[in-house]
Amino acid sequence: MVSIKQQGGSEAPFEALYHNHHSWLRRWLSVKLGCSHTAADLAHDTYLRILARGTTPASDQSRRFLTQVAKGLVIDHYRRRRIETAYLETLSLLPETLAPSPEEQALTIEALVEIDALLHELPGKPRRAFLMCRLEGLSYQDIAEALSVSVSSVEKYIARALLACHRALNEPQP
Repeated sequence: MVSIKQQGGSEAPFEALYHNHHSWLRRWLSVKLGCSHTAADLAHDTYLRILARGTTPASDQSRRFLTQVAKGLVIDHYRRRRIETAYLETLSLLPETLAPSPEEQALTIEALVEIDALLHELPGKPRRAFLMCRLEGLSYQDIAEALSVSVSSVEKYIARALLACHRALNEPQP
């Protein structure tokens, strides 16, 4: 039996949390997503997240806790779907001979999802400044005008974003 620390310090068996709430969580996710297969995947991922954290909620908070974790996974799911759809639409504009292999496509989608998650950890202005600089090729002066900030603020925003990228590349992932 797998036991992990319960919030509040006592031991709580993970199996009890799973057994008591898994069916409910799958139904809740199925209603939310409209797809029982995706709901099953996200319910599974919810419990994996809890195992990775190493703590279970107090029994009176179980459903609230599961809902909170699952909602985050639903957001990630829709974000990933949006990125994947945009990438595949872009690929459809290429001649078939230039299209990457399915393996390359999967790796690219994973990288795009990671970049998206990294950028969403940044506050709004640094994220927007970085994207304006890298994707639109705007000068720091143009970015400063668009964001109604000083050029030195834009420099700090870009530095902050680049530092986040550097850390993501060089720090081990959990």
